[in-house]
Amino acid sequence: MILLNLGAPEIILIVLAVLILFGGKKIPELMRGLGKGVKEYKNAVNSVEDEVKSATDTGEEKKDDKA
Repeated sequence: MILLNLGAPEIILIVLAVLILFGGKKIPELMRGLGKGVKEYKNAVNSVEDEVKSATDTGEEKKDDKA
């Protein structure tokens, strides 16, 4: 992931642009949607990690049984 070097003036400019584009009433809805999206992404990543771990654990158990 590319890290952006944002200072205070850039962040203020971005916040003002969002406020102007969407208005004060739409921002909570947008943040709720963003939060749900991030939560779903984290859940998907965790489930993939769990599948990989269980697959590697199963593979190691099979190797141990043969030895």
